[in-house]
Amino acid sequence: MIKKINYNELGRNSQPAWLNSHFHFSFAEYYNPNNMNFGALRVINDDIVQPRNGFGTHPHRDMEIVSYVIDGELTHADSMGNESTLTRGQIQYMSAGTGVLHSEYNKTDQLLRFLQIWIMPDAADYRPNYGDMKFNKSDRQDQLLHAVSNIEGNAPIKIHQDIDLYVSETKKELSLNIEQNKQAYLVLIEGKALINGIEVNHGDALEIIEEDITIKPEDYAHFLIIKMTKE
Repeated sequence: MIKKINYNELGRNSQPAWLNSHFHFSFAEYYNPNNMNFGALRVINDDIVQPRNGFGTHPHRDMEIVSYVIDGELTHADSMGNESTLTRGQIQYMSAGTGVLHSEYNKTDQLLRFLQIWIMPDAADYRPNYGDMKFNKSDRQDQLLHAVSNIEGNAPIKIHQDIDLYVSETKKELSLNIEQNKQAYLVLIEGKALINGIEVNHGDALEIIEEDITIKPEDYAHFLIIKMTKE
């Protein structure tokens, strides 16, 4: 089963003025009791941050947080002493666990766009942890880059939940198996594609349950997929 979510039907923020966000699930002032999560996936925010602005220091607890940079530069700092700047196609991840403070800023004169992803952990009170991976474009070009998995998985980024996160920028047809008792959430970040006969455009998303998918780009498609246990 596949359900399409149109980009123009996503939740939106009304403030602050420096932030333009599209919310895939209930977040901040957007609340829909029928759209709280998709399995372990709690948040995907498509954020555009104006130059010289960002999210000041704020707390998190018991959440696995993954940020995927699309355009610009994202600078992270946290109470564990970590600080890093990431660019297009690079990923930072943080296990908030028992509690952590962090900030995310656009310190440049260009727009920053990134996907902010929250995944509910498989248990509470993990020790906080941070890391990042500075992938190259060749790692995801015309192929599925398996970027994130659970702790026992084989992806370079490992988090406390049974998920697999893939990204790709492709002009070629690609496929992914969504096995029995599995579901996936796909975000078409840029471009246009035909996915199992469904036309998917910039910013659109798909909920996919127990159905293998084939992504056929129309010239080009940049997408992210999170596969998980069916809820």
